[in-house]
Amino acid sequence: MRGKAVSLFAMFALLCGAAPAQDYAPVKPGHELQFPRDHGSHPQFRTEWWYLTGWVKDKDGRDLGIQITFFRNRPRVAEDNPSKFAPRQLLFAHAALADAKAGKLQHDQRAARAGFGLAEAKEGATEVVLDDWSLRQTASGYRADIAAREFTYALEFRTTQPVLLQGERGLSRKGPLAAQASYYYSQPQLAVSGSITVKGETRAVSGTAWLDHEWSSEYLAAEAAGWDWVGLNLADGGALMAFRMRDTQGGTLWAGGTLRAADGRVKSLAPDEVQFEPVRRWRSPRTQTEYPVALRVRAGELRFELEPLMDDQELDARASTGTIYWEGAVSAKSGGKRLGFGYLELTGYWRRLQL
Repeated sequence: MRGKAVSLFAMFALLCGAAPAQDYAPVKPGHELQFPRDHGSHPQFRTEWWYLTGWVKDKDGRDLGIQITFFRNRPRVAEDNPSKFAPRQLLFAHAALADAKAGKLQHDQRAARAGFGLAEAKEGATEVVLDDWSLRQTASGYRADIAAREFTYALEFRTTQPVLLQGERGLSRKGPLAAQASYYYSQPQLAVSGSITVKGETRAVSGTAWLDHEWSSEYLAAEAAGWDWVGLNLADGGALMAFRMRDTQGGTLWAGGTLRAADGRVKSLAPDEVQFEPVRRWRSPRTQTEYPVALRVRAGELRFELEPLMDDQELDARASTGTIYWEGAVSAKSGGKRLGFGYLELTGYWRRLQL
């Protein structure tokens, strides 16, 4: 499927956005997410993704950042076509390995139309497959098997905490209009075990990860250019997600987040409680795009600074989802104390993000 990625994106990039939002299932206030059903695919909605990130160490104590993302898209083309080859659902996937010793992000991507048992996103439980890439729900959590060009993942993710509903009981606003929203939950503090293979060398690893699952039928707000997002597994056992939607001038169009304290109490963060302030920027030698890779963040009563594992964590996904963005392992510090580890996502800096 590697050779099909460019042609698939070129064929469907415009078509995927052709149908208006009312042709898809809507995100409705008051709807309660139900598990295990909502761990699975929601094919009636326009867009959906499962997003796994984490920090792991090998036996030598070397820090590595892992990232695995599966996307599903319903383009609303050829749905009346009886052919099994009709592109009723499209699947994309990204995988990346951040290793400071390598100096830059190692990454790969996949794209395919769903069908024939080679590319599927099942309903009722997490089971997403693209050829020899997969993310599956297990009795204890999740398993990911990824055979990328430069690395291979064989990883288990054991759940240690309950599902964390984002926003208002799983409905997460992404803009000033109520319709600009998604269904969104997370699984923080996943215990990671397994192996990573690079250049024929297999290393046992262990660490902590974060899973996001989100689905929606709405585009970004017309004024939005992209977003800054961070998910942190806190050192005390808590978890924090915070984001801001940036407007085309670089200001904040909307913001939000969720903080789960170590004792399990959950607080939803209002737009005025979240702030991202650039501390240091990095310019990509390939695209000349500047990203604020070090940030000062305010999330409710928390104040901290994010510092990347390494600066070059730019991901070129033009062959699948058609964009370039920065997505990398970061650590959080406050008052000289390590607050936690997680991932930072910076979109819309290369070009305005089009979903």
